[in-house]
Amino acid sequence: MGEQHGGEGSRAVSAGIVGGVAVFPDLSVEIAARIERSMASARSAGTRRAYASAWRRFETWCTLHEHQMLPAHPATVAAYLVTAADTLTVDGTRAYAPSTFGKWVAAIADCHRATGHDNPCGHEVVRATLAGIRRDYAAAGERPRNPRAPLLTSDITTIVDHARHSATGWASEVLERRDTALLLMGYTGAFRRSELVALECRDVRRDRLDGAHVRIRKSKTDQDGGGTVKALPFTDRHESCPVCAWVRWLQISAAFDTGGRVAVIRLLSHAAEFGSHVCRGTLPVCDARSPLFRSVRKNGNLSDTALSGAAVHEAIRRRATRAGYDTATVAQLGGHSLRAGFVTQAFRNGADAHAIMRQTGHTTPGMVEVYAREHAPMLGNAVTDLGL
Repeated sequence: MGEQHGGEGSRAVSAGIVGGVAVFPDLSVEIAARIERSMASARSAGTRRAYASAWRRFETWCTLHEHQMLPAHPATVAAYLVTAADTLTVDGTRAYAPSTFGKWVAAIADCHRATGHDNPCGHEVVRATLAGIRRDYAAAGERPRNPRAPLLTSDITTIVDHARHSATGWASEVLERRDTALLLMGYTGAFRRSELVALECRDVRRDRLDGAHVRIRKSKTDQDGGGTVKALPFTDRHESCPVCAWVRWLQISAAFDTGGRVAVIRLLSHAAEFGSHVCRGTLPVCDARSPLFRSVRKNGNLSDTALSGAAVHEAIRRRATRAGYDTATVAQLGGHSLRAGFVTQAFRNGADAHAIMRQTGHTTPGMVEVYAREHAPMLGNAVTDLGL
């Protein structure tokens, strides 16, 4: 019996269990570092940056008010939220939106879990405080959701046509080709701007029947990288063909990578007028790992780095402004205007939610139908059948 008991005890210790409680194993520095990197990769880079920024803000507030930040008491988190909710701008409006508070709470909870502390944000005090703040905002009609305005097909063609006809000089033409590809591919593919800027040249291939197949290796709703494919069609008009726009931009990228500025100038100076489709011609050869959409310097040179999400936002607003859109309209535009425009136009053209979801990647019809309610409220609405 003694030997048997001793054997069980030895097995328990070797399994890392003492008194029924697991103890931290003796890991090598390399394995521990690898685990840490894997844990960090569990969230997207954007989420990690947002959480880090939110946590620094909470740390600063706790230090200023002499509260313990880690582990934080639920009442401390609640006090932090109501203080922010009562913060006003110089014109007397609420400084922070309710959605911002939700992100802050998520960051505080994540930091506590990551450091082995109990999550104070799961306490009823925090949940009830956050719910009360949201109700107060709603009752006062303050900081309502302000979605980006959609760009419809007529908008896209107007902006693209203006960009082409107003391009003067080779540097301007380089930027036009990139922005046109960005607009047409982003619109027809219903891309999120994060998906657009993450594309590499290897992710797009031409299909002889469909047009172009674009592989999204990872997205907001696919953080594990299962991947999906979006099809961009050959269209009747070459001016608005997303595949033509892709090829024209690839020509610039390939020329620059091969011979720099001189090669790009030579390409543009000898290029025939864009008067017909180029989408079925010979494809330029680009570095497979190169970002598809790259920054363009003022002198027309291409950067090695991918375009940022903020740059997509700015490009859309800049092109709309130059095409003659008024200031109020431009202020409502952004990177999401392409995706919102696809859904809105598709609904207006009679597509059903499931057909739209094939391209957008939404997982439920309800998420897609939000666009119809916000941007096409007359569609399928009984108000049109009242006989007035």
